[in-house]
Amino acid sequence: MSRNLLAQEISPYLLQHKDNPVHWRPWGPDALAEARREDKPILLSVGYAACHWCHVMAHESFESDEIARLMNERFVSVKVDREERPDIDGIYQSALALMGERGGWPLTMFLTPDGEPFWGGTYFPPTPRYGRPGFPQLLQAIADAYRSDRAKVETNVTALRAGLSKMQSPEPGTGLTMQTLDEAAQFALRLVDAHKGGTSGAPKFPQPTFFRFLWRAYKRSGETALGEAVTTTLDAICQGGIYDHLAGGFARYATDEIWLVPHFEKMLYDNALLVDLLTEVWLETRTPLYARRIAETVDWLMTEMRVDAPDGGSFAFASALDADSEGEEGKYYVWSEAEIDAILGGDAAAFKAAYDVRPGGNWEGQCILNRIGAAGLANDEAVLARCRERLLAVRRRRVAPGRDDKVLADWNGLTIAALAGAGAVFEQPGWIEAAAAAFRFVTTRMSDGQRLRHVWRAGIARHPGVLEDYANMSRAALSLFQVTGERAYLDQAEAWVAVADRHFRDRSAGGYFTSADDTTDVITRPKAAFDNAVPSGNGTMIEVLAGLFFATGTVAYRDAADAAVQVFSGSNPQYLLGVPGLMTAYEILVAASQVVIVHDPGDPVASAFRSTALQSPSAVRFVMSVEADGDLPAGHPAAGKPAIDGAATAYVCTGQTCGPPSTTPAELLARLADAAPAAAM
Repeated sequence: MSRNLLAQEISPYLLQHKDNPVHWRPWGPDALAEARREDKPILLSVGYAACHWCHVMAHESFESDEIARLMNERFVSVKVDREERPDIDGIYQSALALMGERGGWPLTMFLTPDGEPFWGGTYFPPTPRYGRPGFPQLLQAIADAYRSDRAKVETNVTALRAGLSKMQSPEPGTGLTMQTLDEAAQFALRLVDAHKGGTSGAPKFPQPTFFRFLWRAYKRSGETALGEAVTTTLDAICQGGIYDHLAGGFARYATDEIWLVPHFEKMLYDNALLVDLLTEVWLETRTPLYARRIAETVDWLMTEMRVDAPDGGSFAFASALDADSEGEEGKYYVWSEAEIDAILGGDAAAFKAAYDVRPGGNWEGQCILNRIGAAGLANDEAVLARCRERLLAVRRRRVAPGRDDKVLADWNGLTIAALAGAGAVFEQPGWIEAAAAAFRFVTTRMSDGQRLRHVWRAGIARHPGVLEDYANMSRAALSLFQVTGERAYLDQAEAWVAVADRHFRDRSAGGYFTSADDTTDVITRPKAAFDNAVPSGNGTMIEVLAGLFFATGTVAYRDAADAAVQVFSGSNPQYLLGVPGLMTAYEILVAASQVVIVHDPGDPVASAFRSTALQSPSAVRFVMSVEADGDLPAGHPAAGKPAIDGAATAYVCTGQTCGPPSTTPAELLARLADAAPAAAM
């Protein structure tokens, strides 16, 4: 069938390509069968709706009749949305890395009709430039090699197959200790730009998972340099151009080393993870800037990223906002000095001084609003707030970047956990209610009652859930359980982990595969713990298993977590830098304080104890509420502990030992401070 087949898809990214002259196919058995039938190689193109360079390659090559004719004659061309199919993207990004190439999007891979990779790259221009071959010449060379040099193709296939197979069975490490974590933190500290924040050089990514690991190391050790690595980074991110100072929300990364010039797309996961990290750091620093950025970003989530269920009752969050509008990256966000003067009048001078507005601009003749170099918040914040509102009203009349409104279970899990945690810390019940609404959306719209679907859009749920869906949604459930005390969230986390154990867990060696055991359209099932832009499913699952062990006392959860730590622990600090989420989860597993609140049904004081525990600067803790008649297994260290004089009572337990009862929130706060984890074990 010689036509483009993307019109029936629900992915905004795939739909962006439905009118290309390329005869695109969605990923699946039909595309592979067509390639086998016609004995053509597969050209696999992977991207996402908010990707700037994906748009560039689409305009330059995929909209070209001449290039499309070559693709249609010599290849079966397949389009994949990396956000819809992270398992597919992960496999072929790994294959590209095995070739010694740097990954990214758009990903351009050449496969056999069985889906096995033999060559690839990322962006290719239509004519030779940037040191890269022109795309038409590349297509011709690959097609010729496939037709006349099949032995070389098979050599590449065999080598890559062997490398990919190792991803299913990583070499087990020797395990972790708290001392190992401290040593890895010292190694990681060398990578940090002590003056500008982030890791050294450009581009600069926020890396919340990496900096959460450093923050936890600071909390254990008290070493100032570790804490300053995190606060310097967060200060720079919150004041830089990577932050949208008018509407809230963080861009994906900065292209320079001072955080001025963003890659203007905004991703849901970055904002969820940054809200989470900012909240945790604020608990100790009480920095007003962090509290403001959290509130502004939550407001952005609720106004610009909300996706309502068709019949109301719940909502979730969209995946991303594009970098481009009217064909230009960043056009929606930048200003000229003349525009600022015309809009703000007498307030313009104060605003320009605060936000780096210059006559010639600070980027390509335009101004990216930023407060780099500003020390916290200014005395005239009320004036600046009024200016921002006026500018935002004008900006909203511009052509806005596109919104990728598909709902992803894993990214929504990150957002639910962040909203629940921040809502508890800042005493914002509306944020907790939003987290609960998004949780209902996923459980009702993206589940058949047992198995999760990865993506929902326009009333349709598609694609089986991957490990990150189960891990992040289970973590979200445990966050809501801790914040609300409602046992239904704990029950749901247990149900999802049971599915993960049944369909994803490697029972022979430990850890979890990315794809379920009944996934039929992947050439391999990777098993990894490396954190990328989002935390790894395995690292998050260890954190979840730790929480379930604390809440239920079920030893099988602890055993599964121990096995996963063992298989992914590696053997050197440099490896461990790639798995900060795993190390953070390990600390929770072995050193978390358990706060058990024993109370009679309906006792309102129990919520005060929960708030106190969740607002404690002690980050490594798990909070649970149980009714006085007993809701704990016999082996739990707090089993049988009474509510003193019938009033709500809290116990802080570490390992198998519980401290004395706390009958007031102030007592609980002091005991949590005493239970902070030691520097090494």
